[in-house]
Amino acid sequence: MKDEHTRRAGDLPLGVFDPAPVGVAVFSGADHRLIYMNDAYQKIVGERPFGSPAREAFHDITQERFFTLLDQVRETGKAVSLKEIPFEHRDHRPDGRKRHISAGVSRISPEKGEYGVMITAVEVMDQVEPALLGASVAAERDRFLHRYQSLIQLEGQEIWVSDPRGEVIEPCPGWHRFTGQPWESRDNGWLDAVHPDDREPTVVAWRKAVERLDRWDYVYRVKTLDDTYRHVRERAVPVVEGGEVVEWVGTFTDVEHEWQEERRRALLDRAAAATADLGSLDEVLRTLADVIVPALADVCAIFLLPEFECESIRLPFVAERLISVARTGIPPKVGPQTIDEERDFVTVIRTRLPILRGFPKGEPLPGSVPPGAENYFARAQGNSVAMVPVIVDGAVAAVVAAGRYGEREKLDPDDVDLMGRMLAHAHVHLSNAMRFQRTQCMALALQNYLLPDPPRVPRLEIAARYRASASSAEIGGDWYDSFVRPDGSTVLTIGDVAGHDLAAAVTMSQLRNMLRGLAMDRQEPPGDILRRVDVATELLDGEGTATCVLAHLEAPDSGGWSLHYSVAGHPPPLLVTHEGEARFLEGAANPLLGTGCDVSRSSSVAVLPARSTLLLYTDGLVEVPGEHLDVGLERLRRGSATLAREPLDHFCDRLLQLPVAYKDDIAMIAVRLPGI
Repeated sequence: MKDEHTRRAGDLPLGVFDPAPVGVAVFSGADHRLIYMNDAYQKIVGERPFGSPAREAFHDITQERFFTLLDQVRETGKAVSLKEIPFEHRDHRPDGRKRHISAGVSRISPEKGEYGVMITAVEVMDQVEPALLGASVAAERDRFLHRYQSLIQLEGQEIWVSDPRGEVIEPCPGWHRFTGQPWESRDNGWLDAVHPDDREPTVVAWRKAVERLDRWDYVYRVKTLDDTYRHVRERAVPVVEGGEVVEWVGTFTDVEHEWQEERRRALLDRAAAATADLGSLDEVLRTLADVIVPALADVCAIFLLPEFECESIRLPFVAERLISVARTGIPPKVGPQTIDEERDFVTVIRTRLPILRGFPKGEPLPGSVPPGAENYFARAQGNSVAMVPVIVDGAVAAVVAAGRYGEREKLDPDDVDLMGRMLAHAHVHLSNAMRFQRTQCMALALQNYLLPDPPRVPRLEIAARYRASASSAEIGGDWYDSFVRPDGSTVLTIGDVAGHDLAAAVTMSQLRNMLRGLAMDRQEPPGDILRRVDVATELLDGEGTATCVLAHLEAPDSGGWSLHYSVAGHPPPLLVTHEGEARFLEGAANPLLGTGCDVSRSSSVAVLPARSTLLLYTDGLVEVPGEHLDVGLERLRRGSATLAREPLDHFCDRLLQLPVAYKDDIAMIAVRLPGI
C-alpha cells in the first residue's frame, strides 16, 4: 500500500498512473529522490524506499550508466529513448536469461520548481519485436507526459480521464468514497449523485467545453454519504497530440468551504451596499428580504415589534408583519399578528438569540413557524425555519423569519449565522431607519393631537385627513380646522406654515388658535379676519410666512348654501358637483400671510349646489417636483370629478392615492352638502 506522499509531485496527484500497463517512475531533485512508482514499475524493479536518492534506492543496479542518464536528462531537458537495454541486478529471471527493458526518460518539474525525471519502461520479451516495443514505450511516454503537463494546470485532488468525446474511460476513484455511488459513465449514471437543479446545467457546460476544446472549470452540488449536498469543482483540460485531442484529463475537488466563504462575503457586501442609501424602514427591510430570498431562503418575513416597557413582554401583543416575500407562490399576507401564546417567536424576543428548527416537509412543529404562517408552511412543504432578532439601540425592534421548502436542503447553523451577519452589516442603516420611523410616529402622533376632529353639524358631512411626509421625521406646518360659530355658520380653514420643523409646528399651532379666536364671533368678511391675523403674525414673528384659506359656510334661508371665503397665497378651494363637474373657486386671491403688515384683503362669495362637495387642501396634494403646479391642480380636478358620488370618506382616501411627491405633508378637509 503506497503512502499518499508517494502519489504526489508537489500539489499534483500522480495516482492517475497507477493502472497504467507501462511502468512509470518519478524522481525529484538533483539527487533523484524517488517520489513515485506505479505497480507496473514495481513489477520490473521490485519495491523501493520512497524519498531516498536513486543511488540508495537502486543500490543493487550494476550499471552506472543508469544514474548518469538521469543526470543528463535532468540537466539538458532532452528526452532519451532506450531500446532493449540490459537490466542487471541481483534478482535474475528464474530461467537464467538476462532481463532487458525499453524505456523513455524525460525531464519534468514535479514540485517547488525543482526539475525531476520521469521514466516510462516496459520489460522486453523474447517473442515481442524489440523495435515495435520501443515505439510503443515511446508513445506511452509521450501520452503520459501530455497527461502530466495537463494535470499540472489543474492542481486537483481526484483524477478522471475521458475520451475525446467527453465519455469517461478512467473513472474518478474518489467519487464512490465521496458520494457512496459508483461512477457509471454509461447513460450519465453519475448524474444521480448531482443535485437535481444542477444536472442539466452541468451536462450542458461540459458538452460546450468538449465541443469548443476549452478548459472546463465548473462548480455544482453533489449528494454525499451523509445525505447532504456539498459543492464540488470539476476541472478538465484536453490532452493534445499532433494537433488533435486524444483524451481529457480532469480533477474532482470538494470546495464546499470555499464556496460558503465566497457566498458569505458576497451576501454580506450585497446587504450592506443595498441598504446604504435607503432612508425609510420599509425600503431597508424589503431590500434585506430581497437579499435573503432566494440566495439564502425560499421565504422571508420581517416583523416589527412594539416597544416593550422595561424589557418585559406580556401576552398578548401585536407584531406587524411589515415585509413578506417568497421565491415562488404567494407569501403570507402582511399586517398585524396577535401573539397570544408562548412560542419560538416569543422566545427569540426574550432571549435575544436566534432559533433554528427543522422538520419533515409540510409538517412544522407546533409553535415553530412565524405567527400566521402555519398553513403556508404546510402547503409549501416547508422543511425548516430560522428566526433572528434585530436589536436596535439595545432593544429587540424586529424579528426576521426565513424558511426553506420542497427539495431544497434545510437551513443549517451556518445559514443562521450568515443571516445574523447580514443584519449586523446593515445595522447602521437599519438603526437609522428604525429611529427615523419611531421619530416620525411620535411627530405624527403630536401632529394629530394638535389637529382637532371635525365638528358634528346637522345635515353636513365633514371629513378631514392628514398624511405626514414620507421623507421627514419632524412635525410639519400643515393644519386644518373646523368649528361652528354662535350664529350657526360653520367655519372651515386650512393652511401651511413655511418650514418643516418644530418651529413651524409651534407657529402653526399659534396661527390656528389665533384664527379660531378671531373668527369665532366676528360678523365680518373672511378677508378682514385674515388681515387681523396678518397683523398679529407680523408682530409675533416678523420673519415667518404662511398660506391660508378661511371660509364660513352659511345655511340657506330659501336658496342654496353660500360660502364666504378668502385665500392668502394658498391653492384655491375645489367645488365638485353631484353631477361630476369640478371647478376651482378662484376669487378672493390675496398675498400669503407675513408679507406686509395691515394690507387690505378681499373676500368672495360662492353659491354651492345641493349634494356638492367642497374640498380645502394643502399643496402637498398637487405638487410634484419638476412638474408645473397647473398639472397637479388639473389632476386633482379630474380625479375629484370621478369621485363626486363616492361616500365622503372614500372620496378623501382615494384622493390620497393620486400621484404626489410624498416629500411634503398633506392636509385636507372636505364638506358634503345635503340635498334640497
